[in-house]
Amino acid sequence: MDASPTAPPPFTGLRVVELSEDPAGDYAGRLLAEMGAKVLKLEPPGGSPARAIGPFAGEPGPETSLNFRFYNTGKQSLVVDLTTPAGLTRLRDLCRGADIFISTLQPAALKAVGLDLAALCAANPKLIVLSVTAFGLTGPWADYKSSDLVALAAGGPLISCGYDDHSIPPIRPGGNQGYHTAASFAHIGVMLALLHRQQTGEGQLVDVSMHEACAVNIELANPYWFYPKVNVKRQTCRHAQPTPTQSALFRCADDRFVYFALILSDPKAWNALVAWMEEKGMAADLADPAYQDLGYRQAQFPEIQSLVECFFLIQEAHQAYHEGQDRGLPIGVLNAPEDLFDDEHLKARGFFVEVEEADGSKALYPGPSYLFSAFGPVPRVRAPRLGEHAELEGAAG
Repeated sequence: MDASPTAPPPFTGLRVVELSEDPAGDYAGRLLAEMGAKVLKLEPPGGSPARAIGPFAGEPGPETSLNFRFYNTGKQSLVVDLTTPAGLTRLRDLCRGADIFISTLQPAALKAVGLDLAALCAANPKLIVLSVTAFGLTGPWADYKSSDLVALAAGGPLISCGYDDHSIPPIRPGGNQGYHTAASFAHIGVMLALLHRQQTGEGQLVDVSMHEACAVNIELANPYWFYPKVNVKRQTCRHAQPTPTQSALFRCADDRFVYFALILSDPKAWNALVAWMEEKGMAADLADPAYQDLGYRQAQFPEIQSLVECFFLIQEAHQAYHEGQDRGLPIGVLNAPEDLFDDEHLKARGFFVEVEEADGSKALYPGPSYLFSAFGPVPRVRAPRLGEHAELEGAAG
């Protein structure tokens, strides 16, 4: 096997045409671009809907959306008006020279523009058509409207998200998790389709439903329901469980928090914690031999929890984090997004890379999603300006 780190990225030579109206399709295209595919993003005359979503770098406008920049790095942009016959013809022409076509249009929207995905496959036998929609291309909900929040609610993950206080509704997690789940499933599906095409020479239609992707991505809720027939209950900053578990968040002297999983059932972890607390003069009676019995520890849990809370209050968060990790304990600092730029581990791995924007300014972006020993990296380049690559792809429809 060639282990050269300069081998071409895995999707080098693949040509992708992307027709996306939501983050699921945008992110699926970005994942392909990150691994070397040439991704041509088709945008309507007014620009992709992603260009209208903030926050913005300066005055709101199609070229200043940070949302668009995040989801569309490494792509090219071509304006194609699918409401015109010329635009639809242009799309079909582009697909004839493509390996993959990404579509997020639901069945009614496809019909409205006169686009038939099955016919597109038949006309291009080697083309892989990747459809990523809210509910899939078939079924009674195929044309229902959705969003990230709707997907998480209807699919199930939302019931596990929120706080210990169950008198208030669940809380939507940040980061477009429903859309990203669908994009991850889409990425897996398209790779399987590429392997099939490599073996048979045949393309196919890959139908990905965000609803279905979310429905199998709800952590412990499924096994708890399938086997003991119990529902999990959401908890603040810890996994949903059928019965409440102890809090794992602890405030520190610098008013920051650490996440520390206090595992009473692990003798090694327990003894390491007690030894650490003894060094700080905070162990109280926890070193008593009686605490070596798990049942006794469990019975004394409220006292243990109170002592641990006081123990962290005399330390700064990063001090506690490093000292706890040195003892093999599962502990970490809760970071705000802006804290990650100074994270020593991310810096050491080169996680953030500098990208030059269209106006000449520089910005930090997340680097590659994968580090391969055999494939050379794909340079991170900025998202395209609207219609920037029309000259490369011919006149827009």
